[in-house]
Amino acid sequence: MEKRKRLLICLLLLLTFIGSVAAQELITNIYGRDIRLLNGKWNAIIDLYDQGQRMKIYENQQPKGNTDFFEYAFEGGLRLNVPGDWNSQLPELKYYEGTVWYARHFVAERLANKRQFLYFGAVSYRCKVYLNGKEIAGHEGGFTPFQMEVTELLRDGDNFLVVEVNNRRTKDAIPAMAFDWWNYGGITRDVLLVKTPQTFIQDYFIQLDKNAPDRIITKVHLSDKKAGEKVIVTIPELKINTELITDAEGRAETILNAKKLQRWSPENPKLYTVGLSTGSDYVEEQIGFRNIVVKGTDIYLNGRPTFMCSISFHEEIPQRMGRAFSEADAAMLLNEAKELGVNMIRLAHYPQNEYTVRLAEKMGFILWQEIPIWQGIDFTDSTTKQKAQRMLSEMIKRDQNRCAVGYWGVANETQPSKERNEFLTSLLEVGKQLDTTRLYVAAFDLVHFNHEKQRFVMEDSFTSQLDVVAINKYMGWYHPWSVEPKDAIWEVVTDKPLIISEFGGEALYGQSGDENVASSWSEEYQARLYRDNIRMFDNIPNLRGVSPWILFDFRSPFRFHPTNQDGWNRKGLVSDQGMRKKAWYIMKAYYRKKGANY
Repeated sequence: MEKRKRLLICLLLLLTFIGSVAAQELITNIYGRDIRLLNGKWNAIIDLYDQGQRMKIYENQQPKGNTDFFEYAFEGGLRLNVPGDWNSQLPELKYYEGTVWYARHFVAERLANKRQFLYFGAVSYRCKVYLNGKEIAGHEGGFTPFQMEVTELLRDGDNFLVVEVNNRRTKDAIPAMAFDWWNYGGITRDVLLVKTPQTFIQDYFIQLDKNAPDRIITKVHLSDKKAGEKVIVTIPELKINTELITDAEGRAETILNAKKLQRWSPENPKLYTVGLSTGSDYVEEQIGFRNIVVKGTDIYLNGRPTFMCSISFHEEIPQRMGRAFSEADAAMLLNEAKELGVNMIRLAHYPQNEYTVRLAEKMGFILWQEIPIWQGIDFTDSTTKQKAQRMLSEMIKRDQNRCAVGYWGVANETQPSKERNEFLTSLLEVGKQLDTTRLYVAAFDLVHFNHEKQRFVMEDSFTSQLDVVAINKYMGWYHPWSVEPKDAIWEVVTDKPLIISEFGGEALYGQSGDENVASSWSEEYQARLYRDNIRMFDNIPNLRGVSPWILFDFRSPFRFHPTNQDGWNRKGLVSDQGMRKKAWYIMKAYYRKKGANY
């Protein structure tokens, strides 16, 4: 029975990749390979009525005779930055949802002893990729990477690359029709041309066993099914030099026993140089090792109960009103989080840029990463389920060696139903087939006050399947206080660790007003709201972390108030201009106290 279940899950994983031309396993550690960036200025055509397919503009035809002409041209027109969203690059595109065609020429060389791939860090939201006039791949999902092999498709010399991008919201998309952040469209992350040997190290997983402080799980997968291939794994600082032999599937695995291993932690984000080599390939990267487990209602990091002092932010630079996409952008966001004194970041509500993940690890942040199962998802649609499974797989595969990732999130603010439960259960099955060294979490907004019990309670059977349960509850903002904060007692999932994953309220930076009046949109009201919530936290026995919403004000079409919002969600502890509000100082003091006393 157990074998049959594992087989079904493997088939399920395979099926999640069917339906896309780009059904290829991601190359692990893409930035550690032989890469060439194809970033820069790309030519672009705005296709408001989706006529590009009919006109075959991906062929970029040129007039050949006196009577030939074409009603399009990439050259001499609009140019857009890649990576980057189109909404922030042209005023006319600020609210645009639809199709934009991107194109560029690049010089390449066909190499007899090499394979070559095109790799996209992310394209928002749907895309088709064309090379030299032919469609070669497609992908759906705005926050995860994808790749396609182009070894036999490249030409010696000039090559013409076209990407058809569409960010139109649809009912079967993830996220779906309405979500509380800006719907940025475009090629929003790096585009790479990658060279590898004919047979190369496709994938590897090297992480500490969930429970043991000295056992490193090591799995390697070659690009070809070759048995008897030697794979050498080295961690020089730990005096590890181990030889593995691949099986008929081109796979090899072992357990490395590490003596005197320094485990990664927020206080000491230790990374080791890890190298993998075969007769034809070599790859190395910096990898850290840590244990994170749940025992009862506690979260243990490296054997020590740890309170998660967290913050969330969107992948957005508010001052630029655009997507974050570079190492410099990552540094800006993470340095502000560091100043707040947090040990964890919830990268809400979607997998964020790999630059952010890698820098966060170096800086000592535990990460909660999630896919955008954010309200309004059609849980009855099997195609939507397959998209979610693929997104989860792509997120995990990209960051499986980032020890900073402590949590994989599968949902935010979903409503209970049989279909919802089956959908999310399938995500947990897919996730755990790939990785059991992290904790699985989802955020709920179903806590309510039971007047008979005089307690805050929640009923949702799906919580039993999670390692950690997270709650979004905006007491004092969307929910008036049923009792005084000091009397707000919680009895919510009392047998598991609980994280308050969102709380807070909106305030316009610099605006003063009555701390008792929500409609003042004042810093004083926001500050009092934070003080009241912090008082309530003392009444949650299984509370093991808090994460206010949110670090920065962010753009949102939901927010209509003409003077206090003007298209911005003002819940940030920091304004869109980078100015800290009064509540920022309250949270910093709270985190200083929690760090010292837990």
